Amino acid sequence: MKYKRILLKLSGEALAGNKGNGICPETLDALSNEIKTLIEMGVEVAIVIGGGNIHRGVAGATIGMDRTSSDHMGMLATIINSIALQDALERKLVYTRVLSAIEMKKIAEPYIRRRAVRHLEKKRVVIFAGGTGNPYFTTDTAAALRASEIDADVILKATKVDGIYDKDPMKHDDAVLFEELEYIDVLNKGLKVMDSTAITFCMDNDIDIIVFNVFGKGNIQKVVIGEKLGTTVSAKSKL
Repeated sequence: MKYKRILLKLSGEALAGNKGNGICPETLDALSNEIKTLIEMGVEVAIVIGGGNIHRGVAGATIGMDRTSSDHMGMLATIINSIALQDALERKLVYTRVLSAIEMKKIAEPYIRRRAVRHLEKKRVVIFAGGTGNPYFTTDTAAALRASEIDADVILKATKVDGIYDKDPMKHDDAVLFEELEYIDVLNKGLKVMDSTAITFCMDNDIDIIVFNVFGKGNIQKVVIGEKLGTTVSAKSKL
């Protein structure tokens, strides 16, 4: 395996599947099967899930909601998604822990870095819920932060498309896929793969990002074993 400890970033929309919102049971089952395979391979898996299938903080703010209140709702949405994924995994006999940045002791453990690392060492899937615990920060930034804290080898950014394109491939048939990019290229080109705060954090802490299509069967395993897939964002010295 190329990577021993990964941080898998899932969007809330990924859990919705083709429904557009809410949680799709079939998609949840397929994702949990992929994650179970990683554990059987001996990979240490941490996950950050967004909440866009239920509520997006920024979207709420654009229709007049207070941004802090809207972001708090988004954090709660990530906790709902995390519990759903935990349930799907544990029904497949995969030991899982949800660690929340917002204290919710009856349904999740409070986030403590050393506890998270210990769970990973015991081959438990660790799901980080509640974002960073602060408004105005996205779950992309939470993924970059947690990956740094647990010393993950890489961030795997799971999307609905095959990687990073020069323009939206859903709208433009002539969109060009990038195989490799530097962090600064993503910022300068304004590529909408992760928010600028998350990209800058990864650049400052030298965390590689691989953006790939999560709906291709076995794609997560392919990336972990080092197969070339999607787009890799890293420092120039690694290209």
